[in-house]
Amino acid sequence: MSNLKASEMRVVDRVLEMESGYVLNFSDRTIAEFFLDELNIDFNDPSFAVNGTSKAKRLRTFLQVVDKATAARALRELLKCRVTMYRNSGRPDDLPNADGMLLEVIGRLEGRGVDHASHGVAPPPAASPIPVESLKSELIALHNLEPHPRGYAFEKFLIGLFRAYGLQPNSPFRLVGEQIDGSFKFEGEFYLLEAKWQSPKTPAADLRNFHGKVTEKAAWARGLFISNSGFTEDGLQAFGRAKAIMCMDGLDLWTMLDKHIPLSEVLDRKLRHAAERGEVFCSVQDLFQIQS
Repeated sequence: MSNLKASEMRVVDRVLEMESGYVLNFSDRTIAEFFLDELNIDFNDPSFAVNGTSKAKRLRTFLQVVDKATAARALRELLKCRVTMYRNSGRPDDLPNADGMLLEVIGRLEGRGVDHASHGVAPPPAASPIPVESLKSELIALHNLEPHPRGYAFEKFLIGLFRAYGLQPNSPFRLVGEQIDGSFKFEGEFYLLEAKWQSPKTPAADLRNFHGKVTEKAAWARGLFISNSGFTEDGLQAFGRAKAIMCMDGLDLWTMLDKHIPLSEVLDRKLRHAAERGEVFCSVQDLFQIQS
């Protein structure tokens, strides 16, 4: 069973607009078709109607009785439907943090999907809440620092950010002839980190330099370049496609924290975008279709 908490179910209710018994803009027919086509599940199975026959009551029961992986997969697909619904309707979203709110629930479901007891190991301790507001305040405070200490403070902030999301960061280290701003682990892969806080946008030369650092380490190495001021359009074009790095800017960091979008989801979508489009940068606003 998924063991969704009451607080998490309230999030599902809000994001999927289930308070009145409906689920988004689904009819009885279309939600049954959706579950059959996308999940190969019979939504009209009597076992999902033991607490009531409305769409919302069926979905709540479904989410409680299925395993965590199935619940997470269903919520991901339903979140896609929500994004498409608002995009096609053209009306403003009354819940601008919807993506982040539901992705936190999905992340909890996916993060505890392993049966540790069956593998003879103790389950991991419960994750601490992400200190989002504290991280936002720390990011804002960086703007008031002088350039030299701000660069080091930015690196420290990022290490704290990765640590908060459980990505096992390493602090900056120096090799012969080069400085590495840190590293972290994401989905079993290690990433080198480059961090810049400067007034001008980052040009192609800096991207090439970091890409060289990454590709010289190991064939499987990857990198994340975070530039608070962003990247020049000409630089991104000149740098090219199909590289071993991906990029984030300051607006990405703020949007992620402000909308409570988990860092792992941001990295996952950036990786997918790079794999599908070959582009090293796509903004969080575009990836999550957030209206500015």
